[in-house]
Amino acid sequence: MMAVRKEVDERLLIEAAQADPGRFAELYELHFERVYAFIVRRVRFRQEAEDLTAEVFRHALQNLRRFEWRGVPFSAWLLRIAANAMADRWQQIRREEADPPPEAPDEAAAKAIERRALLYQLVDALPADQRQVVIARFVQDKSIRAIAQELGRSEGAVKQLQFRALQSLRERVHPTRKPSAAGRRDHA
Repeated sequence: MMAVRKEVDERLLIEAAQADPGRFAELYELHFERVYAFIVRRVRFRQEAEDLTAEVFRHALQNLRRFEWRGVPFSAWLLRIAANAMADRWQQIRREEADPPPEAPDEAAAKAIERRALLYQLVDALPADQRQVVIARFVQDKSIRAIAQELGRSEGAVKQLQFRALQSLRERVHPTRKPSAAGRRDHA
């Protein structure tokens, strides 16, 4: 229910910004960290990441009127713009340098970006304690023991939070699929 609410809120923000570009700042604030994190992991220098992030939002603002809501998160559109901006930058660098840059993302990579953006959005919709455990466990790669110590909870409680979070994510990604016995075991 919360994910649907976020989707409706995001859609309203997009429509407001399309009608009044001055409202784009709300979309910028909502998505800046995700876009910057996506870019900074793929470029060499912080300044370059900042420049590319600015370029992504400039391009998004210029093309916002052409954006059509299709049920895909707005962040997926922004990440696609970011991937294209990085590809353009790499082509420019390749022309200037002898070393070729990494390949530009293909269609499969673009779909992976969209899936990742959706997953980020679903994780953001989790209750705070579950979200904290998922991020610590799978983004920061911390052990159950370390998370339990940080949160001041038992390892069993952390495992239960992780299990509930993963179960919730599975249900949101595959709403008609019932959890399998194997799916129940992967919370340990």
